[in-house]
Amino acid sequence: MADEKETSAEEQALADEWAAALSEAGDASQDDIDALMNQGMSAPLAPKAPIEEFGHAPKHGGPVSLDGPNLDVILDIPVSISMEVGSTDISIRNLLQLNQGSVVELDRLAGEPLDVLVNGTLIAHGEVVVVNEKFGIRLTDVISPSERIKKLR
Repeated sequence: MADEKETSAEEQALADEWAAALSEAGDASQDDIDALMNQGMSAPLAPKAPIEEFGHAPKHGGPVSLDGPNLDVILDIPVSISMEVGSTDISIRNLLQLNQGSVVELDRLAGEPLDVLVNGTLIAHGEVVVVNEKFGIRLTDVISPSERIKKLR
Protein backbone atom coordinates (compact mmCIF):
# COMPACT_ATOMS: atom_id res chain seq x y z
CA MET A 1 0.00 0.00 0.00
CA ALA A 2 2.84 2.36 0.80
CA ASP A 3 4.28 1.78 -2.67
CA GLU A 4 0.95 2.69 -4.28
CA LYS A 5 0.81 5.98 -2.35
CA GLU A 6 4.41 6.86 -3.28
CA THR A 7 3.80 6.02 -6.94
CA SER A 8 0.60 8.01 -7.01
CA ALA A 9 2.39 10.97 -5.36
CA GLU A 10 5.14 10.71 -7.99
CA GLU A 11 2.56 10.53 -10.75
CA GLN A 12 0.75 13.54 -9.30
CA ALA A 13 3.99 15.53 -9.18
CA LEU A 14 4.69 14.60 -12.80
CA ALA A 15 1.14 15.55 -13.77
CA ASP A 16 1.54 18.90 -12.01
CA GLU A 17 4.77 19.55 -13.95
CA TRP A 18 3.01 18.73 -17.22
CA ALA A 19 0.10 20.98 -16.28
CA ALA A 20 2.45 23.86 -15.54
CA ALA A 21 4.31 23.34 -18.81
CA LEU A 22 1.10 23.13 -20.82
CA SER A 23 -0.37 26.20 -19.15
CA GLU A 24 2.74 28.17 -20.10
CA ALA A 25 2.41 26.96 -23.69
CA GLY A 26 -1.25 27.87 -24.02
CA ASP A 27 -4.69 26.43 -23.31
CA ALA A 28 -4.47 22.98 -21.80
CA SER A 29 -7.21 20.81 -20.40
CA GLN A 30 -7.02 17.92 -17.99
CA ASP A 31 -7.71 15.63 -20.95
CA ASP A 32 -4.50 16.88 -22.61
CA ILE A 33 -2.53 16.20 -19.44
CA ASP A 34 -4.04 12.71 -19.04
CA ALA A 35 -3.29 11.90 -22.68
CA LEU A 36 0.33 12.94 -22.29
CA MET A 37 0.70 10.96 -19.06
CA ASN A 38 -0.79 7.82 -20.64
CA GLN A 39 1.35 8.24 -23.73
CA GLY A 40 4.50 8.49 -21.63
CA MET A 41 3.67 5.43 -19.53
CA SER A 42 2.55 3.14 -22.34
CA ALA A 43 5.18 4.09 -24.91
CA PRO A 44 7.72 1.33 -25.46
CA LEU A 45 11.33 2.13 -24.78
CA ALA A 46 13.25 3.30 -27.82
CA PRO A 47 15.52 0.62 -29.26
CA LYS A 48 19.16 1.01 -28.39
CA ALA A 49 21.42 2.17 -31.18
CA PRO A 50 24.06 -0.33 -32.22
CA ILE A 51 27.56 0.44 -31.01
CA GLU A 52 29.98 1.01 -33.84
CA GLU A 53 33.26 -0.76 -33.53
CA PHE A 54 36.29 1.21 -34.61
CA GLY A 55 38.60 -1.74 -34.74
CA HIS A 56 40.02 -3.94 -32.08
CA ALA A 57 42.63 -2.50 -29.76
CA PRO A 58 45.97 -4.26 -30.01
CA LYS A 59 46.96 -6.60 -27.22
CA HIS A 60 49.24 -5.11 -24.58
CA GLY A 61 52.85 -5.54 -25.56
CA GLY A 62 51.95 -5.94 -29.24
CA PRO A 63 52.93 -3.47 -31.95
CA VAL A 64 50.90 -0.27 -32.09
CA SER A 65 50.47 1.61 -35.37
CA LEU A 66 48.73 4.70 -36.67
CA ASP A 67 47.02 2.63 -39.37
CA GLY A 68 43.36 1.76 -39.10
CA PRO A 69 40.09 3.57 -38.51
CA ASN A 70 40.30 3.55 -34.72
CA LEU A 71 42.46 6.73 -34.59
CA ASP A 72 40.54 8.68 -37.23
CA VAL A 73 37.94 9.72 -34.67
CA ILE A 74 40.49 11.46 -32.44
CA LEU A 75 42.87 13.09 -34.93
CA ASP A 76 41.11 16.51 -34.79
CA ILE A 77 40.94 16.76 -31.00
CA PRO A 78 42.95 19.77 -29.77
CA VAL A 79 45.68 19.10 -27.20
CA SER A 80 47.84 21.37 -25.09
CA ILE A 81 51.56 21.39 -25.98
CA SER A 82 54.17 22.93 -23.69
CA MET A 83 57.93 23.20 -23.54
CA GLU A 84 59.62 22.71 -20.18
CA VAL A 85 62.95 24.40 -19.59
CA GLY A 86 63.34 22.79 -16.19
CA SER A 87 61.76 22.52 -12.79
CA THR A 88 62.55 22.92 -9.12
CA ASP A 89 60.93 22.51 -5.73
CA ILE A 90 60.74 25.54 -3.44
CA SER A 91 58.95 26.23 -0.19
CA ILE A 92 55.89 28.44 -0.05
CA ARG A 93 57.92 30.94 2.01
CA ASN A 94 60.44 31.29 -0.84
CA LEU A 95 57.65 31.40 -3.42
CA LEU A 96 56.02 34.32 -1.61
CA GLN A 97 59.34 36.17 -1.50
CA LEU A 98 59.80 36.08 -5.29
CA ASN A 99 59.59 39.43 -7.03
CA GLN A 100 60.82 41.09 -10.20
CA GLY A 101 64.49 40.26 -10.74
CA SER A 102 64.47 37.12 -8.59
CA VAL A 103 66.38 34.15 -9.99
CA VAL A 104 65.02 30.62 -9.65
CA GLU A 105 67.58 27.84 -10.09
CA LEU A 106 66.33 24.96 -12.24
CA ASP A 107 67.37 21.31 -12.34
CA ARG A 108 68.73 21.54 -15.92
CA LEU A 109 72.18 22.41 -17.12
CA ALA A 110 72.64 25.23 -19.62
CA GLY A 111 72.49 23.87 -23.17
CA GLU A 112 70.53 20.76 -22.18
CA PRO A 113 67.52 20.01 -24.43
CA LEU A 114 64.04 21.11 -23.40
CA ASP A 115 61.18 18.68 -22.84
CA VAL A 116 58.19 18.89 -25.19
CA LEU A 117 55.04 17.83 -23.36
CA VAL A 118 51.58 17.15 -24.79
CA ASN A 119 48.91 17.22 -22.08
CA GLY A 120 51.71 16.65 -19.58
CA THR A 121 53.20 13.62 -21.38
CA LEU A 122 56.76 13.78 -22.70
CA ILE A 123 56.82 13.28 -26.48
CA ALA A 124 60.09 14.91 -27.59
CA HIS A 125 63.22 16.89 -26.72
CA GLY A 126 64.28 20.05 -28.49
CA GLU A 127 66.38 23.20 -28.52
CA VAL A 128 65.29 26.84 -28.48
CA VAL A 129 65.46 28.77 -31.76
CA VAL A 130 64.38 32.27 -32.81
CA VAL A 131 62.07 32.55 -35.82
CA ASN A 132 60.94 36.02 -36.97
CA GLU A 133 61.84 37.47 -33.56
CA LYS A 134 59.71 34.85 -31.80
CA PHE A 135 60.87 31.86 -29.79
CA GLY A 136 60.41 28.42 -31.26
CA ILE A 137 61.70 24.94 -30.63
CA ARG A 138 63.55 22.63 -33.00
CA LEU A 139 62.78 19.02 -32.18
CA THR A 140 65.95 17.00 -31.80
CA ASP A 141 64.62 13.71 -30.46
CA VAL A 142 61.01 12.58 -30.97
CA ILE A 143 59.43 9.56 -29.34
CA SER A 144 58.09 7.15 -31.98
CA PRO A 145 54.34 7.26 -32.79
CA SER A 146 53.80 3.78 -31.38
CA GLU A 147 55.44 4.77 -28.08
CA ARG A 148 53.30 7.95 -27.93
CA ILE A 149 50.12 5.92 -28.44
CA LYS A 150 51.18 3.52 -25.67
CA LYS A 151 51.61 6.51 -23.31
CA LEU A 152 48.05 7.66 -24.05
CA ARG A 153 46.60 4.55 -22.41
